[in-house]
Amino acid sequence: MSALALTELLGAPVIDTGGKTCGRVREVALAPQEDRVRISVLIVKTKTGDRVLPLQSVTSINGGVHASTAVGEWPPTGATEGLFLLERDLLDQQVIDVHGRKVVRVNDVDLQQESVGNRAVLKVWSVDVGARGAIRRLLKGVVPLGALHLLLNQIPPRTIPWDFVDLIETDPTRRIKLKISHDRLAKLHPADIADIVEDLAPDEREAVFETLDENVAADALGEVEPKVQKAIVESLDSDRVAEIVEEMQPDAAADLLADLPEEKTEKILEEMRPEERQEVSGLLEFKEDSAAGRMTTEYIALPVSATAHDAVEALRQFEGRVETVSTIFLVDSRNTLAGTVPLAKLVLSSPTTPLLALTQEPLISCRADASEKEVAELFDKYNLLTLPVIDENNHLTGVITSDDVISLLREKL
Repeated sequence: MSALALTELLGAPVIDTGGKTCGRVREVALAPQEDRVRISVLIVKTKTGDRVLPLQSVTSINGGVHASTAVGEWPPTGATEGLFLLERDLLDQQVIDVHGRKVVRVNDVDLQQESVGNRAVLKVWSVDVGARGAIRRLLKGVVPLGALHLLLNQIPPRTIPWDFVDLIETDPTRRIKLKISHDRLAKLHPADIADIVEDLAPDEREAVFETLDENVAADALGEVEPKVQKAIVESLDSDRVAEIVEEMQPDAAADLLADLPEEKTEKILEEMRPEERQEVSGLLEFKEDSAAGRMTTEYIALPVSATAHDAVEALRQFEGRVETVSTIFLVDSRNTLAGTVPLAKLVLSSPTTPLLALTQEPLISCRADASEKEVAELFDKYNLLTLPVIDENNHLTGVITSDDVISLLREKL
């Protein structure tokens, strides 16, 4: 197996089966729908125009590309929509390094050549994002090859394995044809995805959010800075935004929609499922800077007669976020808040223990119209993980979690 840089292969002479130099390499292409790693064809510039040389017809790449067929057998280039051209689509482009959790620019591409039988196999090995690749391209053809190699050997490589690279394609049609997704990116923490997205250009952000799974997109969008968050949502179609917003926590979804133009918000709400639409619409009625504007309507509330066993069963079926389950809320038949049970107490109790026996004193709550300052002061004073929000009749209407307060304080910085 031998290494070869893309920029060294570009412009290399191509020798056909008769031993005649019949052209030079213009492009190197992958067919991602077939193989994301193995080079599929070379585009060769000849006197009669550009032609396609399949890699299966290449015997070796040494002092030039040696083909096992005559130039007349290579078809002229047609549509290249299904091909990923390394020079056009990768060099100087921004890609996502999912291992380093950052956006990088490609200066060169490292290829690996091996022989299988009597033909050459060429694979993409890594992308060069350092000075070495940039200098190789800058000085190619300017200084003697030997002198260039001596210089490059003194520069430490800075590469990213191809397996850690996520491509960004802004054209929806090409994304589908090239089968470009962001499965690797989706495995990162939402905060890391948000950092990466914030470093991308607007059209690249849109492309990423178009292909991410709705759940991943919702978590990542919740971590993005408000200004960027708004720009992303405004760039996407209303039906796509609705799919993402439906997977967000209701309070976060309401905060997001409240910052959008009224017409855009209405279109998104129309595309949402009835249950999620009703939940988010209800929160939109509250002022954003009030307790009700910060609360979520996803929490566990049980009757005052419930036991520890009932609470465990409710936890098993709960689909809300983790922060909310740190507290179980008790309500009477009129939904009046009667007590709170910390999760830690529940764990240490027998299944038959009444939840009323586990309630935490004092019972701390706030009114729906309480200010953000009042909310923050209550969390600080009582070291709260959650804060129930009640209406004028002491009915439980929502819950504020500690991460909501952290987000609030971060916005004030």
